Amino acid sequence: MNVKDTAAIEFSLNWDSGDAHHTDTTYLLAIDFWRDFFPQKLEQAIKQMKAGENCRVDFSAGELVPGFSSRKIIEFHQNGFDSSQSPFPVSAEVGRFYPSGYAHKALNCFPQNVTPFRIIAMENEMITADSNHPLAQYPISVHARMLSRKIAGAERGGTCQDISEVITKDGPGMQRLCQNAYNISLGQSPLPRENNQPDSDFYSYPRMVPHLDSCAREHIRERYGKLLKPGNRILDLMSSWDSHLPDTLSDCHVKGLGMNAEELDANAKLDTRLVQDLNQTPKLPMDDNSFDAVICTASIEYLTRPVAVLQEVRRVLSPNGIFIISFSDRWFPGKQIAVWGQMHPFERLGLVLKMCMNAELSNLHTETIRGYPRPWDDPHIRERYTSDPVFAVWGNA
Repeated sequence: MNVKDTAAIEFSLNWDSGDAHHTDTTYLLAIDFWRDFFPQKLEQAIKQMKAGENCRVDFSAGELVPGFSSRKIIEFHQNGFDSSQSPFPVSAEVGRFYPSGYAHKALNCFPQNVTPFRIIAMENEMITADSNHPLAQYPISVHARMLSRKIAGAERGGTCQDISEVITKDGPGMQRLCQNAYNISLGQSPLPRENNQPDSDFYSYPRMVPHLDSCAREHIRERYGKLLKPGNRILDLMSSWDSHLPDTLSDCHVKGLGMNAEELDANAKLDTRLVQDLNQTPKLPMDDNSFDAVICTASIEYLTRPVAVLQEVRRVLSPNGIFIISFSDRWFPGKQIAVWGQMHPFERLGLVLKMCMNAELSNLHTETIRGYPRPWDDPHIRERYTSDPVFAVWGNA
């Protein structure tokens, strides 16, 4: 490959936190081999690739991102936590991530700094913060897939990017759990929401519109196609007019449980349908071991008793059956649990992971997909150039 070639490459970070295996994928449209910076061994591997080829490069802990330092564990008085910049009330909680600007005096940075730090302890009016990179302590395997390349031609503009920084910033690692994280949010009492209008009223009329753009929907279909099998008995939990199941899954029996009968009737993938408000009745009216798989798409944020529902999911799954939860960063405002909108998107992934752990699911995985171009015919193309990000968690009964 010529040093002035450009390429579109999908980078996937693969790492293990101990609680789950994680894959964080970022699509970069116009990598410039002349201007952009790479870790040396990743650059050597990629430059040999042709369109359609893959490579894998392993990095030890602290090699791809700055290594862990105890000097970045900082204790300060709770009065040093200042979230006045936030548009909504924010309280300091153990396990949560916050912009460094919220503790700018203690962390010696500007109030506008959005680099995340995590509160790892609170005791005697003191806060202990970890400002290390969320991936600082983990070995990482980088998988690169070259989707296309252009032989040396017109140069991209004068900017350059550090590829290792781009693929590891703004989220990866923030889904990892720490001791006592999210415990307050996962009790059996209903979680608060801004809009407490009865769900039966809110969903009384059908909404036959896609909640995600077509690129994100296709990523979800691909994931379901890889994890599910032909002939599976599938429960589509919190279903609607589209189950996002690929046509390649044949001979499956799919039961849809949702809130609107017209939406369910419009879903051609469903064999049977059931209208039920899980926030009113978390118990599933199904026998133990009834399904090989349960899916929940773009809906987990609406459950006010998530662990109770997930425990029911585990009960109705066959031994080693799979539960797959996928979501993005779009929802019906006010109907989501209150904490959802206050969290970084990768924190939401950690929250869902904790829900699955509390429901005693095993063999847990998370996956994120970001940066793909939004289709040009999408109605939101002027609001966001990139496709809706996809977040997924799955595990076995």
